[in-house]
Amino acid sequence: MAVIALTSASGSPGVTTTALGLTLLWARPVLLVEADPTGGSGVLAGFFRGAREYDSGLIELALSSYDITDALPGVVQPIQGTTAGFIAGTRSHAQSAGLRDLWQPLAGALADLDATGQDVIVDAGRLGLVGAPEPLLANADVSLLVTRTTLPALAAARSWSETVRKAAAWRDGCVLLVGEGQPYSRREVASVLGLPVVGAVADDRDAAAVYHRGAAPPRRFETGPLARSLRASSEAIQARIASERTELAEAIR
Repeated sequence: MAVIALTSASGSPGVTTTALGLTLLWARPVLLVEADPTGGSGVLAGFFRGAREYDSGLIELALSSYDITDALPGVVQPIQGTTAGFIAGTRSHAQSAGLRDLWQPLAGALADLDATGQDVIVDAGRLGLVGAPEPLLANADVSLLVTRTTLPALAAARSWSETVRKAAAWRDGCVLLVGEGQPYSRREVASVLGLPVVGAVADDRDAAAVYHRGAAPPRRFETGPLARSLRASSEAIQARIASERTELAEAIR
């Protein structure tokens, strides 16, 4: 259906945790791309607790002599028990500069997966870092600025939201909240950032630990606040993309 990219302005609002959570609860086949230039795979080191070795990832894709579209399936690793797969990120932040020429052709290859019935979720890490995957954010069907609702978090997010709006840098820029009402509401956040808030993820640290460090699932994990909010957010994201595509199709007629 689409490519969805997640990024943040500062701090640790939970981009990787949210991206992985959405991936594992996504209703369709989906591919998670770990494009965070910070280095290291949050899936391998966190969710799999280092028990699964690095096999291949973005670096191997960048170095491949094949066309990106042809090489892409060879670097995808399955997540057992799901219809999801992932492409591991760089092993070190020092490798991120070597991916600059990969991002644009990769954006095209990921968009082409739409025809195969597969969606893509991109963990783009934090904005402003060397080697940031800007073409993935620019070409995604929707790019989500993930932020908490504290004043420091919103101050940082506001700076980037202004840049995104003025430069029209993203096809469709939206906000995804973590911990709505702590203390500000989605309406207040949308007013301050000037971007629509497409959803909110519960600030449930025990449940989030399952995704970011492979912790044992707490009681009622699959029906708890985090899982419910991730499912609701995924539905809202897909609904927005479908609406945008309908409007575009009608405008072309």
